[in-house]
Amino acid sequence: MKVLLLAGGLGTRLGEETSIKPKPMVEIGGYPVLWHIMKTYSHYGFNDFIVLTGYKQEVIKDYFVNYYMRNSDITVDLSDNSVNIHRNACEQWKVTLLYTGRDTLTAGRIKRAQKFIGNEPFMLTYGDGVADIDIGALVRNHQDSHKYCTLTAYQPEGKYGALDIEADGRISNFSEKPKQGGSWINAGFMVCEPQVFNYLPENSDEIMFERAPMLNLSKDGQLNAYKHTGFWHPMDMLKDKNDLNKLWDNNQAPWKVWKE
Repeated sequence: MKVLLLAGGLGTRLGEETSIKPKPMVEIGGYPVLWHIMKTYSHYGFNDFIVLTGYKQEVIKDYFVNYYMRNSDITVDLSDNSVNIHRNACEQWKVTLLYTGRDTLTAGRIKRAQKFIGNEPFMLTYGDGVADIDIGALVRNHQDSHKYCTLTAYQPEGKYGALDIEADGRISNFSEKPKQGGSWINAGFMVCEPQVFNYLPENSDEIMFERAPMLNLSKDGQLNAYKHTGFWHPMDMLKDKNDLNKLWDNNQAPWKVWKE
């Protein structure tokens, strides 16, 4: 099953970082967040990736074109321009880098990958969030649902503490960071049947997949939720980058499910 990774957005809230690179290439522990996501999928045996690029797509292309050499110990003999590779750390990945337009919205990016998917199920996620999701369990949940699309649902913590206040002013309960009123959000990590492409018009460049297509899937009873109660964290702001790097540097990264 192929894995589509949405990696074309601007990521303006990360400031200077994304003035020189696309958001999925912002690093955690010296590796792009995109690499972390791919390592998670690879851990569960999914190694065929289609990266849907856009803004500064050349940065992503350069990274994968030079991946082998970047992760190898080498001797370069300048007298004859030869390169001797001593040790390499290769991945079992097949990576298709598909330029889907600089300003194309998510539905348009996905639609442009249809010819690479054919008539087979595929996985889909955003290139800017890490999680300790059991991908195998997600796929089984999708298959059991018999729906066209399954998305991972997650309850994020609230930003502020919550108080339960009685009529007499007594605080009967205090929660430092409660779940946001029982609301579930789309955390990505989706599994889709090829019928999903029928919900995307031929010219979908100005359509968000998360709006009309998902709404129509829901109306047709074809949208399933896989509830994830473990770790999930997006890379939206500088604070997110700092928090994720702190977890990685302290060997406390919950999403690191793979072995070195």
